[in-house]
Amino acid sequence: MEECLNIASSIEALSSVESVMMTYPFFYRPQSMKLENGWHLYPLEKYYQQIASDTGTWRLSSVNEDFAVCPSYPPVVMVPAAVDDGALRKSACFRHGRRFPILSYYHKKNGTAMLRSSQPLTGPNRKRCQEDELLLGTVLERGDRGFILDTRSTQATKQAQMMGGGTEHRSAYPCWKRLHRPLERGRPLQESFIKLVEACLDPSLSMDRWLAKLEASKWLSHVKEVLSTACLAAQCLEREEACVLVHGSEGTDTTLLVTALAQVILDPDCRTLAGFQGLLEREWIQAGHPFSLRCAHSAYSHARLKQEAPVFLLFLDCVWQLGRQFPFSLEFSEHLLLTLFEHSYASPYGTFLCSNDKERTLCEVKEKTHALWPWLNQEEEKYRNPLYSRNSLVIWPSVEPQSVLLWQGLFLRWIRPSHYLDEAWAEIQKIARNSRVLREQLSGTSTKDIPTPTSSGAETQTMAI
Repeated sequence: MEECLNIASSIEALSSVESVMMTYPFFYRPQSMKLENGWHLYPLEKYYQQIASDTGTWRLSSVNEDFAVCPSYPPVVMVPAAVDDGALRKSACFRHGRRFPILSYYHKKNGTAMLRSSQPLTGPNRKRCQEDELLLGTVLERGDRGFILDTRSTQATKQAQMMGGGTEHRSAYPCWKRLHRPLERGRPLQESFIKLVEACLDPSLSMDRWLAKLEASKWLSHVKEVLSTACLAAQCLEREEACVLVHGSEGTDTTLLVTALAQVILDPDCRTLAGFQGLLEREWIQAGHPFSLRCAHSAYSHARLKQEAPVFLLFLDCVWQLGRQFPFSLEFSEHLLLTLFEHSYASPYGTFLCSNDKERTLCEVKEKTHALWPWLNQEEEKYRNPLYSRNSLVIWPSVEPQSVLLWQGLFLRWIRPSHYLDEAWAEIQKIARNSRVLREQLSGTSTKDIPTPTSSGAETQTMAI
């Protein structure tokens, strides 16, 4: 046991060295890959430039090219075309961490937009910023309305206002209606994760004690609340045909949870293997989620860091819930989600290193480490869902108590034997592969040329709200 503990402490020490540039990804050199491959697979410029050319109402701004305006934003951001860079700089000064409102997602179906930012610095004196008001006012056309989805409670907002933060006042933003949907982050979320892992690793528990510990961890409650909030954001865009601004306090945690998950619910492209990777780049990595702080040790560690929290894991869990409720609608399998979880905490690749693009630039991450995506795509067959059939409809998940389940493939993977399930999935993949080959032989064309039937509408009937 003493030797085991020594090994564990050594691994823990080596996984959290002080200098990022001394971590393993800077020394990992597989022969089959080149350093430059993969870092530009999903460029923000290309994704947003398409929106700009299609709409004419949005533009790609280089105001943050040298990271001087906002240290946690990427060099290019998508903003209303009618707002100049000078106004963006003044709006940034009015927002926590200088994270001014930028486009997160454009809903092509009805032309609505989802934006994200951090909280405004109104303070107890209710300060205002004309440029910030102009920015949000420009998003809406005359007579339109928008929703500000605040991921903090009303009480937390009032406390933040006394400390210099706050929220958008109705008089200053008359066309925007504020909605509060409190989501846990930080220490409470980390404690929930720790309690869940402790319950899952204790084989001596009786059924009653196991269920009691599972409920006490509140993890499934967090999953339910995130799914409900993401559905609310999606509903505003899809059904209310209204624009949405999502923010909490800093705009780097629960904000990204909601914007990313809402896109998976709404957009069939984000449910493909390549589209999901692009989503992670846009909404998590480039958007400034502090992976180096949130994923420092995980729940298995004896260390208790103040800024650690499994926000990204909570997102992966919610995506797994979607995949379980809609087994034909996601092109990727549970195996991809498990792999992403592992690499967000410990990886030979540099994709999840640092906390924002500015830090990655200073540490030369893109020049000196490998990207994760080329390695995943080399073995993409392993991560594909063999049951996938493209579904162009919105997938509304159920958040009823009996619908939100424990992710056994992750939390119980060291407890329950999985070889039977693995064998079943291998057989399903084999059948799907043979089916594709047969279709190729019958048609004489590549499977890529064969139209994929859309899923039946029955899969989209379950409502979340």
